[in-house]
Amino acid sequence: MLDVLLEPFADGIGQRALMEVVLVGVVCGPLGVWILLFRQTYAAESISHAMLPGLVIAALAGFPLLLGAAGGVLAAAGAIALAGRDERVGPDVAVAVAITTLFGLGAALALSPEAPPRIGELLFGDLLGVSEGDLVATGLLAAAVVAVLAGSHRALALAAFDPVGARSLGTRPGPIAFLLLVLLGLTTLAAVQSLGNLLVLALIVAPAAAALNLTSRLGPALALAAALTVAAGVSGLYLSWYLDLAGGASVALCAVALFGLSLLRRPARATGRPLRVFGRAPIDVFTGTR
Repeated sequence: MLDVLLEPFADGIGQRALMEVVLVGVVCGPLGVWILLFRQTYAAESISHAMLPGLVIAALAGFPLLLGAAGGVLAAAGAIALAGRDERVGPDVAVAVAITTLFGLGAALALSPEAPPRIGELLFGDLLGVSEGDLVATGLLAAAVVAVLAGSHRALALAAFDPVGARSLGTRPGPIAFLLLVLLGLTTLAAVQSLGNLLVLALIVAPAAAALNLTSRLGPALALAAALTVAAGVSGLYLSWYLDLAGGASVALCAVALFGLSLLRRPARATGRPLRVFGRAPIDVFTGTR
């Protein structure tokens, strides 16, 4: 039994992959809880497409591709936040307009014959090809996101659960929502080398949704989401090793499976025990409704 547990991590490839999923899981879980509470799931699904123009520009200019991806994500976060300030435009429409515009710009730039094929690597990732340098980059980005989430916990909770009262306490929901989008972009960058932009969504949303189904308190939900995300990553590596499946796809599959298992228990809000913080039930940060 011990050999079965240790065999996938006997060499450097498996060990680096294990460290990668742990680092990514620790940040994706708690961030996913806030993404769900702020109704930004669509932004999480779409923001990866905003990397395309930054990637192409960086490739054409000879800059590091991750630097270009970072610029594209930050530009997308700003565009979404700016479009969302118009009360006549809902958050979904704001995301759609911003991301479609940026993706179209990236597609136009990508028609240049000088655009390298490495862009595809950033979009789809390679969990089993993670290098020591990738681990360092992931660790730094993950540490930065976790530190900001911890330091902004009170402001995030106020903006998510009581946006009207938050203003009287010196917290503005708009900038906090923008900060969350920036953290989402940084987390996407942290996971892009291993899971790719298109698979990281499952690791952000599914374990967090499972945690919110299993607990009615914000603190435990954040911790449980991190634990479930790491568990999905480790389980995915075992699945990939023993069934000869793609690493990133296996991790995403395990994350979705955890959410499916959480549905066997009724969600916390359906049991008469709504998720609470500061003694209040959650409020939609954009509409102000419970």
